Amino acid sequence: MSLSTHTQVPFELQGKGVGSHLVRGALDLAGERGLELVPLCPFVAGYIRRHHEFLGLVTQSNRKRLQLE
Repeated sequence: MSLSTHTQVPFELQGKGVGSHLVRGALDLAGERGLELVPLCPFVAGYIRRHHEFLGLVTQSNRKRLQLE
């Protein structure tokens, strides 16, 4: 299991896709390792809402609780 609690990039890099790139890399790695993800970070949860291909990393109960579907 992997908990995603916080995502942060330097102020000067905000809005340039760096956070999304970071999250996608972490999600790809979690998928490769067969990890179950608990996206507590609002940025990560939002990313998964926009990229449904990663929903399989989150259990059904966490999907409902975090309103990912």
